[in-house]
Amino acid sequence: MRIAVVEDDDGVGDALVDALIEVGHEPRRMRRGADLLLGHRDFDLALLDLGLPDEDGLTVLRRLRSVSRLPVVVLTARDDERSVVRALRGGADDYVVKPARLGELMARLEVAARRRVADAPAAAGRQISTGDITVDLDARRVTVAGADVALTPKEFELLAHLVARRGEAVSREQLMDAIWGDAYVAISRSLDVHMTALRAKLGRPGVIETIRGYGYRWGS
Repeated sequence: MRIAVVEDDDGVGDALVDALIEVGHEPRRMRRGADLLLGHRDFDLALLDLGLPDEDGLTVLRRLRSVSRLPVVVLTARDDERSVVRALRGGADDYVVKPARLGELMARLEVAARRRVADAPAAAGRQISTGDITVDLDARRVTVAGADVALTPKEFELLAHLVARRGEAVSREQLMDAIWGDAYVAISRSLDVHMTALRAKLGRPGVIETIRGYGYRWGS
């Protein structure tokens, strides 16, 4: 597995990386929560410390969960019940207190990864139709009432992300992270511009519903 090791202590971080390599994983060391938030798409699982230099790990976990289902195992020196409960309720798949027994830690990582695979929703069909709109995800082709609609790459990615989750509420943060690789405020205006253009080109005002204060939903 490709594992993000988010740990600011060099001794602990290097030991974890060596242990993960020893059993066949592909770890990458990170020292800041921001590194995980920007690079999470490159990993199969994250091992997350809570005492990070840039942001508390619980905050990092909450922000990550707003955009990703990446399995997260918390590894921390905090052994108080409140931290454990907050982490698990905040989306952690498991919670391990330092110092961890390596064999047990490896087993917990594998279980967390398997659980997420089992829970993952089935892949959507590659050609999706809603009313007279048809989106071919493989061919990157869109037709409305049988006529081709020319979209820019970003417009198509935005459309594809929504139709693949038709009927579901998709947050602005999820869209910005998936398409621009960044869920920060600076990207927000770009999302608005592309959404306006996409709606105009489709010519079907009601098919993309705005969920006030949250995001959007593609009509089912």
